[in-house]
Amino acid sequence: MTDELRQKLSTQQEVEIGIKAPIVEALRLAYENPTYQFHIPGHTKGKAIFKDFRNLVGDKVLNVDTTDEFDNLGTLHPATGPIKEAQELAAEAFGAKKTFFLLNGSTAGNLALAMALTKKGQKILVNRNCHRSVLTGLMISGAEPVWICPNKIEDWSVWGNISADQIEEILSSNNDISMVWITNPTYEGVVSDIKSISSVCKKHGIPLIVDEAHGCLWNFNKHLPETALKLGADAVVHSLHKTGGSMSQSSMLHISKDSIIDEVAVEKALKLLHTTSPSLLLLASLDAARANLQSKKGQKLLDKAVENAKYLRKRLDSIPNLHQLKGDFGYKTDVTKVFIRIDGLSGKRLESILEIDFNIEVESASDIGVLILCNLGNKRSDFKYLADALEKIAANHYQDIYYLEKRKHMPMLEPKIIISLRDAFYAEKERIPKSEAIGRVSAEVVAECPPGISILLPGELITEEHLPYLNDYDTLEVVKA
Repeated sequence: MTDELRQKLSTQQEVEIGIKAPIVEALRLAYENPTYQFHIPGHTKGKAIFKDFRNLVGDKVLNVDTTDEFDNLGTLHPATGPIKEAQELAAEAFGAKKTFFLLNGSTAGNLALAMALTKKGQKILVNRNCHRSVLTGLMISGAEPVWICPNKIEDWSVWGNISADQIEEILSSNNDISMVWITNPTYEGVVSDIKSISSVCKKHGIPLIVDEAHGCLWNFNKHLPETALKLGADAVVHSLHKTGGSMSQSSMLHISKDSIIDEVAVEKALKLLHTTSPSLLLLASLDAARANLQSKKGQKLLDKAVENAKYLRKRLDSIPNLHQLKGDFGYKTDVTKVFIRIDGLSGKRLESILEIDFNIEVESASDIGVLILCNLGNKRSDFKYLADALEKIAANHYQDIYYLEKRKHMPMLEPKIIISLRDAFYAEKERIPKSEAIGRVSAEVVAECPPGISILLPGELITEEHLPYLNDYDTLEVVKA
């Protein structure tokens, strides 16, 4: 931000904020100094917006909905002005050498990493429970995944942690693998030993990429796991919109201080993927989320979130017939992600009871249980109400016919790959009834979001084991015979 812009900002405001937020400050200045607009966006500061929508979101939001070409707001590619400064502040806050703001979620970061760092025919070690965006990135580049299956937590039907010994064994027997790309934590909060995994990667001279989308808070509280940026990863993706307080669709991609990857190539890939009209609202929300996490108020909110999570877990431990996934069983978990189940109820049924009878919405539900996030904005009273509701549900013996008949577990299958991701995706295809799909090769990604983990991926042999996970699908796209 220029000195002239800074001088126009109230000294009192900067003192009250305590933490710099360059994009937020520049947007405020633009709002306080309106101009006659003869440029995009065409709604002209909300004047041409559908009235009901304008009444819903408010005039101020539409007034500051602009792009990075105007009002001295800087540009995203290349990063200049307040945007450049905001990215530098984010890098400092997260402990990175360089940080890029992302406007299509962590998906954009994963796609850019695949495009920049992998190429056709290259072998990349990838965990089976990766997000579908990793698969998409490898389809684009033509790289071939070598799959590593995390430990299975059978009682909960979820993927668990990945061990360094697993990775060492695979790399030792496959000397043509050029990169390791893993997800940590899992959607349910299970944490792997990134420090040991990083040591193995360094021993073999290859980069480690960590999709840490669900761990963006970790660098800001000592009671949470340590971020991969400090444990030896070369690049890390964070979904600030998931738990960090930014607006939906906004994320960050960090290059670590000792990274061996080509950051220039990553930046070029992001330029190809990003819109040329980036939303300043989304960029400002990333700037604001980082500033908030560094501020005294944000630190207090995070401390309270951890305390609330511990309170909830303690309450849950006292409820008969209710079980929670936690770090007492040979692996570590993020305390703020609470995955629970109640005897006699499927997760889907429990989700429905919570929503209909108690007006409570959870993060997600499987046939096993429900996932609860202990967020920055939740109050202690929220968790008291939630715990009371779960206590009533566990005691009232709600019936669940589906659960009694058959409880379907989450997909935990090891893929049987027939042809490469890219070849299957671009192959001639046909759509057939699901009943005729056994023995055919999938030509599409079948993944439920959240969490975006694939049930089927292009090139995978469809087997009878897949069918219980495909109840919502009447047809499947397969490689043409």
